[in-house]
Amino acid sequence: MESSLHVNQAVLITPSEPTPNQILQLSALDSQLFVRFTFEYLLVYKPRRGIDRDTITDNVKSALGRALVPYYPLAGRVRTRPDGKVLEVVCRSQGALFIAATVSSFTVSEFDGAPQRRAHWRNLLSFHAADVLNGAPPLVVQLTWLQDGGATLAVGFNHCLCDGVGSGEFLNSFAELALGLTELRPRTRPTWSRHLLNPILPLRLSLDDSISLPVFGSVPDVCGFTSRFVRERLMPTSIIFDQNRLNELKESTKSKPSHRTRTSFEVVSGHVWRSWARALNLASNQVVKLVFPVNIRQRVSWPSLPSGYYGNAVVLGCAEACVADLEGKGLSYAAELVARAKERVGEEYVREVVESVSWEKRARVDPVGALIMTQWSRLGLESVDFGMGRPVQVGPVCWDKYFIVLPVCGVPNALKVSLAVPPTALDQYLYFLTNIHV
Repeated sequence: MESSLHVNQAVLITPSEPTPNQILQLSALDSQLFVRFTFEYLLVYKPRRGIDRDTITDNVKSALGRALVPYYPLAGRVRTRPDGKVLEVVCRSQGALFIAATVSSFTVSEFDGAPQRRAHWRNLLSFHAADVLNGAPPLVVQLTWLQDGGATLAVGFNHCLCDGVGSGEFLNSFAELALGLTELRPRTRPTWSRHLLNPILPLRLSLDDSISLPVFGSVPDVCGFTSRFVRERLMPTSIIFDQNRLNELKESTKSKPSHRTRTSFEVVSGHVWRSWARALNLASNQVVKLVFPVNIRQRVSWPSLPSGYYGNAVVLGCAEACVADLEGKGLSYAAELVARAKERVGEEYVREVVESVSWEKRARVDPVGALIMTQWSRLGLESVDFGMGRPVQVGPVCWDKYFIVLPVCGVPNALKVSLAVPPTALDQYLYFLTNIHV
C-alpha cells in the first residue's frame, strides 16, 4: 500500500476571507482527557461517468477554504492554556491540511467489508497527529483517487474542537459549498458558546465524588484483561444488521407481551457487548462495562445549547455487569442495562460529569473491562456529496478496539458494526454475533 500511494499535493488551506485573530477557550468537555485524539472518517465513492478529477479536486479545495470562514477555529491550533486547567485554540488562520493523492492498489470493492489489517487503509489519510496539542492542524482532508476511477475522502478531526454531530454538520456544509452553494444555510451556521459547558462555580464535588459515576470508576482486572489487548494483534470485523435482523433482536428481548420494544441502539449495543464479553472467555466474576456517548443537545435544560453548536456536547453513559450475569441472563438483560444507563443521563448527571472532568487531576475512563462504543449512524455521513454522488461506504480509516455503529449506505434502517477483536476471540465473537439465540 505504501509504495502504491502517490501524493500529488499537500497544502495548508486557509480561510478564503479574513477571520477573527483571537484565542478562544474550549469547554470543560472539550478539554477532558478522553477526547484528546483525532477521529477519522473514510467515505468511499464509486466511479462515475463524466467526472473530471482535476475539477473535483479544485472544487473540494476551494470549498474547504470557504467552509473555514465560519468554522475558522478548525484552521487554528489547539494548545493547553498557561494555567493548565483547560485547552484553548489559537486562531491565526494557520490552515487545515488538504492532501490530494492517487493509489493503484485499491478499487471500490476493497471497502465492502473489513480491512485485512487494522491499519490497512492508513495511507488514505496519510497525515496522523499522535499529539493533538503539539501544533498539528486540527482538520485534515485527503482526497484519493482509486485504480477503478472511484475515490475516497478521508477526514480527520481534532476531537477537542468538535464532536460527531458537529463534524457531520461541517462535512455536509463543506460538501454543499463544493456543489456550488455560495454560503451556508442559516440552519447550519456554526456557533461557539463553549462557556455554556463549563462548570458552575464553586465546584460542588470533590474528585473522589466523581468516582460515584460508574463511567469514571475502576474495576479489578481479575483475568489479565489489559495485557491481552497489548499482547494480541487485533483483527478487524464488520457485520451488517438489516431491518429483519434488528426486529429479531428486538423480539428476543420481549419476554412478556407487556414489555416495551427496545430501540435499535439498545439491542445492537447489548448484543455486541454481550457477544464480545463471551468471546473473550473472561473470568465469570470479571466486571465489564459498555461506555457510550449520549448527545445532550435538546436532552437537558442545562445547558441550553444554541443551534449550530459544534463542540463536544456529549457525556459518556455506562452500563456495567459481571460476565456471568451478562452471559446467563441473555440479551434482554444486556439491553435493559444499556437503556437504564442512557436514562440516567439527565441534567444532574451532566453537571456531575462537567465538574468531574474539570479537576486538575481529571476523571478518566479506566480501560479495564471496558468496551467503548460510538454511533456514527446518525451523523448524516451517508449523504455527503462533493460532486461524486453519495458515498457507497462509510467507516473509520483504522479499525480499533472501539465498537462503531455505522450507516449502511443505500439501505434505510440497517446498521453496520465495526470492531477489532483479539484473534483468539475472533471465531467465537462472529459466531455469537451472527447467531442471535445462542
